Amino acid sequence: MLNLGILAHVDAGKTTLTERLLFAAGVIDEVGSVDAGSTQTDSLDLERQRGITIKSAVVSFVVGDTTVNLIDTPGHPDFIAEVERVLGVLDGVVLVVSAVEGVQPQTRVLMRTLQRLRIPTLLFVNKLDRRGADGERVLGELAERLTPAVVAMGSVTGLGTRECRFVPYGAADAAFTARLAELLADHDEALLAAYLDDEAALPYRRLRRALRSQTGRALVHPVFFGSAVTGAGVEALTAGITELLPPTSGDAGGPVSGSVFKVERGPATEKVAYLRMFSGTVRVRDRLAFHGRHGGHEGRVTAISVFERGGTVRRTSVAAGQIAKLWGLALVQIGDTVGGSPAPPAGGQFAPPTLETVVVPRRPADRGALHAALAQLAEQDPLIDLRQDDLRQEVSVSLYGEVQKEVVQATLAADYGLEVRFRESTTLCIERPVGSGAAFEVIAKEPNPFLATVGLRVDPGPAGGGVAFRLEVELGSMPYAFFVAVEETVRETLGQGLHGWPVTDCVVTMTHSGYWPRQSHAHATFDKRMSSTARDFRQLTPLVLMAALTEAGTRVLEPIHRFRLELPDDTLGAVLGVLAGLGAVPRATTPRAASSLIEGEIPAARVHQLTQRLPGLTRGEGVLESAFGHYQPVRGPVPTRPRTDNDPLDRKQYLLRVLRRVPG
Repeated sequence: MLNLGILAHVDAGKTTLTERLLFAAGVIDEVGSVDAGSTQTDSLDLERQRGITIKSAVVSFVVGDTTVNLIDTPGHPDFIAEVERVLGVLDGVVLVVSAVEGVQPQTRVLMRTLQRLRIPTLLFVNKLDRRGADGERVLGELAERLTPAVVAMGSVTGLGTRECRFVPYGAADAAFTARLAELLADHDEALLAAYLDDEAALPYRRLRRALRSQTGRALVHPVFFGSAVTGAGVEALTAGITELLPPTSGDAGGPVSGSVFKVERGPATEKVAYLRMFSGTVRVRDRLAFHGRHGGHEGRVTAISVFERGGTVRRTSVAAGQIAKLWGLALVQIGDTVGGSPAPPAGGQFAPPTLETVVVPRRPADRGALHAALAQLAEQDPLIDLRQDDLRQEVSVSLYGEVQKEVVQATLAADYGLEVRFRESTTLCIERPVGSGAAFEVIAKEPNPFLATVGLRVDPGPAGGGVAFRLEVELGSMPYAFFVAVEETVRETLGQGLHGWPVTDCVVTMTHSGYWPRQSHAHATFDKRMSSTARDFRQLTPLVLMAALTEAGTRVLEPIHRFRLELPDDTLGAVLGVLAGLGAVPRATTPRAASSLIEGEIPAARVHQLTQRLPGLTRGEGVLESAFGHYQPVRGPVPTRPRTDNDPLDRKQYLLRVLRRVPG
């Protein structure tokens, strides 16, 4: 069993490659076309209309003794969240690069992430049949822009024509074996010693074993060439997938452990969870525990489907290494871990969305339906981060870009019958504490109207560390459910800081706790006026937390993108002037043959303007790459965002809304 991801920059041909792999394995009788909307994995109407992948899709095929679960992922950067959710369930990846366009911005982002996660990766240089294809140039770009640890696995004939062919190298190709030995020796001391002693005496079988081992450890990356359209090189790539990528591991008899990487709605609007099993076996009617950012839950599995030979089939169980669709888990969320799975890495693998926009229904009567529809879309993509502003009767979502906005608009129209418009996108900032602050309120002491004691301290945390919650009180000092209520409320409340932006990179410590035990009257009826409940802690925590945060103070930061811009020499002066006007900071300018390369940083809010102006400034020859780099303090007036909660910064109004009265 091998769980394989197909990744690429948009339009590099990964969906066509998926079709070709399925055709070669006998799963489909005809290779589908992206342009014609007839591909196996682009099943959504919107995907077929636009010719791009929007949602990840799983399809299975068999090669020899190996069953491959292939996951096709979006290539457009606006849908990078779909890719992120898939990475944690993969055994290996094929990263597709166009032989015409070469290494593109998204290719670099993906490769950096794959290297950081140490996911075994093969490279496939596609579109060799296209005019302008240049395999040697692209191989050089791979080594220069992605990683020097690449090795071509064959040569190409008929470049740029429909007759192009990929010819794999073998033991008789001296230049190949020399390059292979040199590359592998960098990570194998025994091989290095043998190479230095007598390069010619190294057995080819030993080199292939070392290549398999080092590819499996993500130390080297074999490069295959071909054309997904004509099928050239696909046979060699398929052989490389089964030979060089490590199969899944896991004990079907071990403790249950898995990860949910996708959630969709079935025909009856029921939730369907896509689960990768790492260990153990899950059976129909099992009661399954799962946990994630919304806490822990349980559900009874009512049905299971596994992926087989291009489709899904109902089964009574799913075991370690497999991917399955599960029904019955009504509260499951994307990113939830099942059983004893480790928690997913904090902060994600890619940058968070940096844009926010308000969604407005064309018909005011559709407000309720719009919120319900967006809530379902947020189940499938939690980074949409739905925000409901009851005061202004508005709902907003977080986005990566304008294409994602268009897709959301089209999905609402096609699937829910809702016509909407969007207000202009705004940059999504964050807040970080600048100092430490503490506050506490004690049960039965003014001005605390709640039957709870809560004390909290807020301290700055490491950049990129998210929100950490710690205890300085004994865990047994009150019921565990009350601690859970405090932590969950802390995380929810920090979604809006002193200026309305999400607060991150901080440590919140609970310093005081107290409660009144459950009490009853003589006739044994529960008396809420004498007994603490989790609701008391949920309602008091925002007041204490925001008081502590006010004492600590926060700084608002905006997202900054790294950029890399190639342009003709004679346009350099004009472009530098525009960059300065957009607040960009060039860090390095490198002259090249008849061109220049500028690398630097630019506020995320200005990237769209630069993209629009660049063609006119450079006669259409400028090539821009940009990706999220970091956050930096906002210069000038501090932007604010309207609050959508009960506003614990205004104690009187907060208590009026929560208690419907101001305590005496």
